[in-house]
Amino acid sequence: MIKITQIPPNITNCLKVSKQVIGSLNGEIAAPFLIPKEKVKIPPSPVKLTNSSLFSSLPKGQLCAQSGGFGVLAQVRLAHTDVQVPDFDFYRKKELRDPARPSRDVIDNYKGGSYLIMAVGGIGAAYAAKNTVTKFVSSMGAAADVLAMAKIEVNLGDIPEGKNVTFKWRGKPLFVRHRTSDEIQKEQSVDVSSLRDPQADVDRATKPEWLVLIGVCTHLGCVPIPGVGDYGGYFCPCHGSHYDASGRIRKGPAPLNLEVPPYEYVDEKTLLVG
Repeated sequence: MIKITQIPPNITNCLKVSKQVIGSLNGEIAAPFLIPKEKVKIPPSPVKLTNSSLFSSLPKGQLCAQSGGFGVLAQVRLAHTDVQVPDFDFYRKKELRDPARPSRDVIDNYKGGSYLIMAVGGIGAAYAAKNTVTKFVSSMGAAADVLAMAKIEVNLGDIPEGKNVTFKWRGKPLFVRHRTSDEIQKEQSVDVSSLRDPQADVDRATKPEWLVLIGVCTHLGCVPIPGVGDYGGYFCPCHGSHYDASGRIRKGPAPLNLEVPPYEYVDEKTLLVG
């Protein structure tokens, strides 16, 4: 015989034992064990504590206030008659504490402070704007290495008579030629009206013995060769442009004379180009 000695507390219905399930067991089968329904105690469902449930439990007909957050009541007051009104006179200016005194009578006393703050703020804003504009404008200027190449000094004592020396100026070849007296006389005697780009020799050389040119062909930007050509000046082998000893185009496709850069003589032996 199977004896049931303990019943789990969560079973509230009748416990039935089927004969077919344990038919292979020897012995008698106990009768179904019944638990009376009236003896089972079911615990009450928990009450949710919310603002609404607590508010409904307050006494009716009285002033009340509630505040809370996330479903939890933080404070409940039945009246507000014991709340003291704060006094802000401590934070007010002395001239404004008298409620019977018009504000226009005392506004001049503290208006100067407002003007001072505005003036200081305006000066600071103007200074910041000036720095911003200065940095922006300076960023568009030439770099230090470019400025260093903007001017070049040439020692004329190192150039012998009848020779041409090439320098680099602003990324371009610079021709400085020490002309002989025969070259000077020959170039000054040329008929200007017969030239493609009419220009007198005296307009191209401040001192007749020194000729300063930018060594870039005016045709397609090639670099001419000094001291060669049909006129003894410069020759561009790329397309056959011939220049004389004054840098003027005499033959070939070049439309203009060689460019003369801005220059000045610092002294008798120093030339400043740029």
